Amino acid sequence: MNPMLPAFGILLWLAAALPLGAAVLQEDFASDPAARGWQSIGDSSLFHWNSANRNLDVTWDSSRTNSFFALPLGTVLTKADDFSFSFDVRLSDISVGTTPGKSQEFQISIGLLNRASATRTNSFAGTGVNSMYGIRNVVEFDYFPDAGLGETFSTVVVSTNNRIYPAHNFPLALTTGDTFRIALHYTASNQLLRTVATRNGAPFGMSPGNALADLSLIGKNDFRVDTFAIISYSDAIQTGPAAFHGSVLAHGTVDNIQLNLPAPPIASLKLDITDSLRRARFLSQSNWSYSLERSTTMSEWAPVAGPVQGTGSTLALTDNASSETSFFYRVRAERP
Repeated sequence: MNPMLPAFGILLWLAAALPLGAAVLQEDFASDPAARGWQSIGDSSLFHWNSANRNLDVTWDSSRTNSFFALPLGTVLTKADDFSFSFDVRLSDISVGTTPGKSQEFQISIGLLNRASATRTNSFAGTGVNSMYGIRNVVEFDYFPDAGLGETFSTVVVSTNNRIYPAHNFPLALTTGDTFRIALHYTASNQLLRTVATRNGAPFGMSPGNALADLSLIGKNDFRVDTFAIISYSDAIQTGPAAFHGSVLAHGTVDNIQLNLPAPPIASLKLDITDSLRRARFLSQSNWSYSLERSTTMSEWAPVAGPVQGTGSTLALTDNASSETSFFYRVRAERP
């Protein structure tokens, strides 16, 4: 599978035979994560693989540029998909108001994002709903340390058009020296995002019942996410009165990440020639659209069939060109 993700699409080479079924990605940092596609984006000094402790040392420092320790998912998730992710996080220290003149709360974050959206030059979490600077395409867990409003666990979704949907839990502290396991589960059938947490193995949350608030996305705008990341947002640009601007500095570790993802958009991919026509056959997904493209150089591609909507069953895309000419082929799968 080609990891390139232009315009929320995925390019899949016809030579690949992709597996059926949902994917489970696990990361315990027992070996160098770079070998499995992890990348530092922004300030790489904020992330360090600890080979001795077999975990990831993380600095969340809002005085730095937007920075991410990121793993491409190899797919694009929307409200139409079931998915979940979980991780362990343990803080050794956390301080609020660490940037001069920015004394209020600011978050540390872990979750799903869209790489193209997250790496825009004008993308700043502190601007909220803002057509110029607002972040887009996020499904994440945020923790806000106390600066007068109370420690807060938050599950946050941000849509493709910068609409922000939070579920806040406060006062609830991510206490230093304790290991928290955070799990987010999204179910497409009822459009519900549920978050659960444990502290040192025991259920943790609001009373009664140690639960965290669910987030319903019914009637909410959609998102497109393609990357899991440990996120250190910049506090450089914030909106509203300066007295409410915030900042944060924290150190800790992240470990035991698990991602449960839906089946890939293309599986059982084959090329055949019937009656001198070349045809791509593959198992499709109903919430994707598909096109067949060809090239003689593998640098410039032209569409020859589609786009057509996936059916959840086998699709065939046909090139009507003469079979006497040699071409490279690929199938483009995109979210509508």
